[in-house]
Amino acid sequence: MVYLSRIYTRVGDQGKTALGSGDMVPKNHPRVTAMGSVDELNSLLGVLASQLPPGPDHEFLREVQNNLFDLGADLCLPIDTAKAGESLRIGKALWEKLEKKIDQWNEKLQPLTSFILPGGSQVSCWTHLARAVCRRAERDLVTLASQEAINPDSLIFLNRLSDLFFVMARIYNNQGRNDILWVPGKTSS
Repeated sequence: MVYLSRIYTRVGDQGKTALGSGDMVPKNHPRVTAMGSVDELNSLLGVLASQLPPGPDHEFLREVQNNLFDLGADLCLPIDTAKAGESLRIGKALWEKLEKKIDQWNEKLQPLTSFILPGGSQVSCWTHLARAVCRRAERDLVTLASQEAINPDSLIFLNRLSDLFFVMARIYNNQGRNDILWVPGKTSS
């Protein structure tokens, strides 16, 4: 359980932060950057959830937010410092669950014949923004993985999550009927 008696610790005043291993790293370290992008995505999902009425989709987003906190815990403890079985890690079951949800929602949609522009309903716009932030978090994790070992399931999880947001954005555009289609070269003449 987490217990916070003080919010400020002054540990970060010199531009460093502690990982779950206790190691101090600069706040611009690729691991901290990836954790920050995941945190930003989680905050954005809070905004998106506030736009949804109570129900299964709202509850699902809250579940994803909890999964993103788990991902933050996974990223906070480098693979090489963690004792097997003693650290919280994102697993295959989480991204497989996302795949099932994507398939379930995608069955309601007509296949795409064009790329779509982010837009449409307010909820769809927030969901497209979540997709873009998720893709950035994924890129940040790829950057980290080029320098240090990471849990490969964490990268798959973010990749599936961004796919889910794409499908979800279409769902909230009247089952894709209000998607705004990209017209190549429409305004370049």
